[in-house]
Amino acid sequence: MKVLFAGGGTGGHLYPAVAMAGELRKLLPGVEISFVGTTGGIEATEVPRLGFRLHLIPVKGLKRGRLLANLIANIGVLADFAGALTRAVSLVHREAPDVVVGTGGFVSAPLLFAAQLMGKKTLIQEQNAFPGVTTKLLAMLASEVHLSFEEARRFLPKTQRIFVSGNPARSFERLEASFARSRFGLHEERPTLLVFGGSRGARSINNAVLLRLGEITASANLVWQTGALDFERLKGLVAPSPYLWIAPYIEDMGAAYSAADLVLCRAGASSLAELTNLGKPSVLIPYPYATGDHQRHNARALVDNGAAIVVDDDRLGEEVSSATILELLHDADRLKRMGEASRKLAHSDASRQLVRRIISLAEKY
Repeated sequence: MKVLFAGGGTGGHLYPAVAMAGELRKLLPGVEISFVGTTGGIEATEVPRLGFRLHLIPVKGLKRGRLLANLIANIGVLADFAGALTRAVSLVHREAPDVVVGTGGFVSAPLLFAAQLMGKKTLIQEQNAFPGVTTKLLAMLASEVHLSFEEARRFLPKTQRIFVSGNPARSFERLEASFARSRFGLHEERPTLLVFGGSRGARSINNAVLLRLGEITASANLVWQTGALDFERLKGLVAPSPYLWIAPYIEDMGAAYSAADLVLCRAGASSLAELTNLGKPSVLIPYPYATGDHQRHNARALVDNGAAIVVDDDRLGEEVSSATILELLHDADRLKRMGEASRKLAHSDASRQLVRRIISLAEKY
């Protein structure tokens, strides 16, 4: 059996594919797996590092907005897409996959479309509550479309081939909270706030936390991932504290989640899958420049079910010290209710469910 995964550009598009590929190897040790990506995406280095074959196809994404410069640039993008589609057809013909799986990013569109034109089975895995352009355009031609959020269904054409399977996410060992806090050198009984903005960080989140750092550590522990771009700047501004752990990146994310009573982070689909799988209450700050404002749609799915609260990026500095966040961190009963609501939204077996659907599609030939 051969499976071709098309997706990348960002970790949010790549890692669900990686999770499915890993699960597929467990269930079918002899399966042949390869990836398709671009030279500029995270997949260019990450896929080979993880031991998978990678095919590179040059393709660009559409420019958003109605500015004349964007419209002119998109003429070139469409021309590039035609070339990418030709390369994709050649690749699909050469590799002869049983199933092509698309997880988003610029490169998934030509690969999925090529496979559909050639009569191949295709599965689309959509991470966000507001579907991407590729999912919207190719859903009707796909063998199956799998969503992470029920809310995404209303943006797609009506078809019986749409399923809500969750978002494949990293799995973590669950540790006792006080033990996990001790790993970070923090007070074992204090309520603990975990803050992160991704591997590169989030400047607005970091600035808000820095502004209110004294208020936070006066009554709580803080585990703070700053991201690589901001760490050196912040390191010189932050005094050592027995209630603070700060670093550019958290290697042991399982321990960080276990230590936390409350998580403050962006509303990327992968982060939300991890939060719900672990049953963690959260304060979500949607990235205001995300395509289609999809992070706000993602956050709304948790907020509407009582699992999270949302704070606008430009109000974060005010809200960190208000009842919105600090009082919530000390409200054990409310945190418990939010955590239970979060857990009800979990799809902890998403990878296995999706892999079984991939196998089933391959067997239909």
